[in-house]
Amino acid sequence: MSTPTSPVPAGRAGRPRSAAADAAILAATRAALVELGWSRLTVGDVAARAGVAKTTLYRRWPGKNELVVDAVAELFDELRLPDRGTLAADIEGVVLQFATILARPEARSGLMAVVAESTRDDALRERIRASIVDRQKRLVLEGRARAQARGELPAEPADSDPGRTVDLIFDVVAGAVVHRCVVSGEPVDEEWVRGFTTVLVSGLAAASAG
Repeated sequence: MSTPTSPVPAGRAGRPRSAAADAAILAATRAALVELGWSRLTVGDVAARAGVAKTTLYRRWPGKNELVVDAVAELFDELRLPDRGTLAADIEGVVLQFATILARPEARSGLMAVVAESTRDDALRERIRASIVDRQKRLVLEGRARAQARGELPAEPADSDPGRTVDLIFDVVAGAVVHRCVVSGEPVDEEWVRGFTTVLVSGLAAASAG
């Protein structure tokens, strides 16, 4: 499956960036996270695993924090919103995908590590927002537009703030699934997803009617 390219810091002038090197570095970062954990992972170890020089890595990422964020972001870029015929079915499909990604050790450990570090690092928090949160809001925009085209949701009033609505929907979905998968450790199975989707779609319908 093709995935959007993760945004990385602009490199120095000179030779063009190598997509193969980028992919190898991000894959090596995820492998190191699983094997070593956040505290023992080093840029040098990642470079050795990827078969590149440390200078090559530093031309792309300024440090470990940014590297891990982009390695995790690449996993979430795999998310797609399937067209399953109804808003509820579409939501169920993407939630199940999201839970599958979070079940991967590299996604779970990487996400929790950078979130914990971001409580002490405002720049890292912004990186998470730009590389993971804002990029995945595309799914909410796509799903809402599709539901409106089907007549399942009305168009937003001219005086509404669509960005605020997108933020709220994303927060509800992401917060619920991350809590279920990572915090409570309970299964995100089809039964739970159906119940969650019923609550979410009912809330969207009520908000639209109001």
